[in-house]
Amino acid sequence: MFENLQDKLDRAFKVLKGQGSISEINVAETVKEIRKALLDADVNYKTAKAFTDEVREKALGQNVLSSVSPGQLLTKIMNDELAKLMGGSVTELELKGNPTIILIAGLNGAGKTTFSGKLANFLKTKKGKKPLLVAGDVYRPAAIDQLQVLGEQIGVPVYANLESKDPIAIAEEGVAEAKRNGNSVVIIDTAGRLAVDEALMNEISAVRDATQPHEILFVVDSMTGQDAVNTAKIFNDRLDYTGVVLTKLDGDTRGGAALSIKSVVNKPIKFIGTGEKMEALDVFHPDRMASRILGMGDVISLVERAQQQFDEKKAAELQKKIRKNKFDFNDFISQIQQIKKMGNMKDLMGMIPGAGKALKDVEIEDDAFKPIEAIIHSMTPYERENPDIINQSRRQRIAKGSGTDLQEVNKLMKQFNDMRKVMKQFSNPAAAAKLMKNMPKMPFGK
Repeated sequence: MFENLQDKLDRAFKVLKGQGSISEINVAETVKEIRKALLDADVNYKTAKAFTDEVREKALGQNVLSSVSPGQLLTKIMNDELAKLMGGSVTELELKGNPTIILIAGLNGAGKTTFSGKLANFLKTKKGKKPLLVAGDVYRPAAIDQLQVLGEQIGVPVYANLESKDPIAIAEEGVAEAKRNGNSVVIIDTAGRLAVDEALMNEISAVRDATQPHEILFVVDSMTGQDAVNTAKIFNDRLDYTGVVLTKLDGDTRGGAALSIKSVVNKPIKFIGTGEKMEALDVFHPDRMASRILGMGDVISLVERAQQQFDEKKAAELQKKIRKNKFDFNDFISQIQQIKKMGNMKDLMGMIPGAGKALKDVEIEDDAFKPIEAIIHSMTPYERENPDIINQSRRQRIAKGSGTDLQEVNKLMKQFNDMRKVMKQFSNPAAAAKLMKNMPKMPFGK
């Protein structure tokens, strides 16, 4: 995500590297490179020009401190301005009304139905709501089936009328159904088209007028760049929606939609889709996204995702086992499962400061843990609970059973044993302090 833009912005900042001061000449050259990077990322031209003019003006108005380089100062200005460009602060859903009615709009292929399922799951698991999904797309083959499958997967009811082809009536029936059953939120999935047309706009407008939604969310495929922004403007002119959802941000997106859409339609980005799983939906934080675009990571979001998978009771039990050096392969594979639930692996690595740039040419597959899981699952329950008994003959059997080779099994065993030693040391505060004291000092500032 945003890798190409990151690279080009890095090159732009190198213009100021080694410069002792900010001047009109070096700032002008840097800003020119920034503008080219934004345009290459498919950012709206007017947006890119206004943004870089603002960055230039703020940079020239700053005095560089002796402890801060011009490059660092411009990075800080860029970070602030990028966050401002994308909305400045988080805009939450307004969950008012009984029930709250949320209308989902967008073109075919943007991911409306998948997002509807993700949103229902988000409201159920994180907001304690009781959502109802309404299947209002009566044209796309299997759209209703898809929503029903998603509803079953997340444990959320779906209202569908297979006998009707009237999306307005279905939406009204869905709202009535929610009131009867005490659902606190109604999410209405609507039909899209391959392109904007009058029939589509009239239909979605009629559904809006009939249901009077509290939120209208426009779902846009972030990989379509400037086209997405143009479509967003057309929909906003007709619907006056309340927020934007960017899907497929885990793909090869150039970033133009994320950077342009707020300035063009003046509506906040409320959610971003970061994968196919129902949990792969994040509230949009402009400041965090700005940090990621500049390669500075997003540790806060990483910690939040980890906390969602955190079980306090299990963590306490695990801590006891670590202290007694009883950490086993059952615990290890449990930790792997929690990491996998946190989302796309490359996306997670991009949240670690510096890791995104270091791994930009490295392919990190989502099934990277599969060989490890295969090895562990090829162990007997007794072996998983007692790793120390796994001798050479057992390792050969495990390798054969997992479809790997002995070298891979030996490597995993060594990594596992090394990890157990470190975990045991750090579980003892005195030993951890001694270990840290004896660590070689890093040459910071050199």
